[in-house]
Amino acid sequence: MMRTLRAPLLSAVLAVTLSGCIGLGGKTPPFLLTLDPEAAPPAGSARTAAEAATLTILIPTAPQKLRTTRIPVQQDNSSVTYVKDAQWVEAPQRLFQRLVSETVAARTSRVVLDEGQYLTAPGEQLAGQLMEFGVDARTNEAVVVFQAMLVSAGGKTVTQRRFEVREPIGGKVEAKPVGEALTRAANKVAVDVTGWLGG
Repeated sequence: MMRTLRAPLLSAVLAVTLSGCIGLGGKTPPFLLTLDPEAAPPAGSARTAAEAATLTILIPTAPQKLRTTRIPVQQDNSSVTYVKDAQWVEAPQRLFQRLVSETVAARTSRVVLDEGQYLTAPGEQLAGQLMEFGVDARTNEAVVVFQAMLVSAGGKTVTQRRFEVREPIGGKVEAKPVGEALTRAANKVAVDVTGWLGG
């Protein structure tokens, strides 16, 4: 009897597990957003660098309101809501780090690594905090603020710089226009960071 009960019980458990994973019976946001880089390194290109000449771009830290896949909307100095029916495909800090890496690799001759790729010393390191990555409802703008920190190879010097870009949303605060405005703003910050780093 136990054997005959086990199969239907296992099927029920699997059904519940799958429904939680793929959204059966749950609410999946209509818009899953990502960041597309305006520049990317050409396929098949090879670069060589001495160990200390590499650049490792780390995933930035972020305040609590950004440690989610939802997009924050700053209503006033003390109130935050989120864009309805919109969600990033993964944490915005990771998306931003990948965008900056692609931009730096495309616009410079540097060998760019992320924190999971270096095997010994990471050379120079670009770290920092993604301070704003959302919507300012007071001005109807997408806002990206990145406090960058460049650590020299060996950690002997540290240089900081703050980057901020605002892009008009040009309509209602909805998933598609917000995602497009944030992508434009993030790309502009990535270009500014690249110029600061130099070739």
